[in-house]
Amino acid sequence: MVDVGDEAPDFTVPKAGGTAYNDVEPFALADHVAEGPTVLAFFPAAFTSGCTEEMCAFRDSMSAFDEVDARVYGVSVDLPFSQNVWIRQEELNFPMLSDWDHEVIHAYDVVLEDMYGMIEVAQRSVFVVDADGVVTYRWVREGDNPDFEDLVSEVADAVAEAAVR
Repeated sequence: MVDVGDEAPDFTVPKAGGTAYNDVEPFALADHVAEGPTVLAFFPAAFTSGCTEEMCAFRDSMSAFDEVDARVYGVSVDLPFSQNVWIRQEELNFPMLSDWDHEVIHAYDVVLEDMYGMIEVAQRSVFVVDADGVVTYRWVREGDNPDFEDLVSEVADAVAEAAVR
């Protein structure tokens, strides 16, 4: 399991930007970490109630991340084309990363093997990666969903700490 102090596993996946159905381009974590703290918010599936609530909490708190030049990315196994539709539908103000081949959820060891008893998705979790590529914060859901506003506030505090390192 990836933990605080570990080097974040690198990956390259499609990034959904949300401006159009086909707004998709490659994203490599290694190409972006030096820009400042990076938040990887893994969630099970677009268009589901809990995931929508969580990503909207990030959306509504984006000013806290902008203040410290942090980048927020949602990560799910959804195809980037459906992520684009969801970004536009929910007016999300950050991109989504499509782990459609499930390699990233395995690299970070955040696999929920049996959503609805039948499909493998991302376990709800958040990692903050500093500008050196080191994980400075890790949260993995255990039990019920948290209060998403409290979780986002906690993540924003961790990002602010990572930004001053």
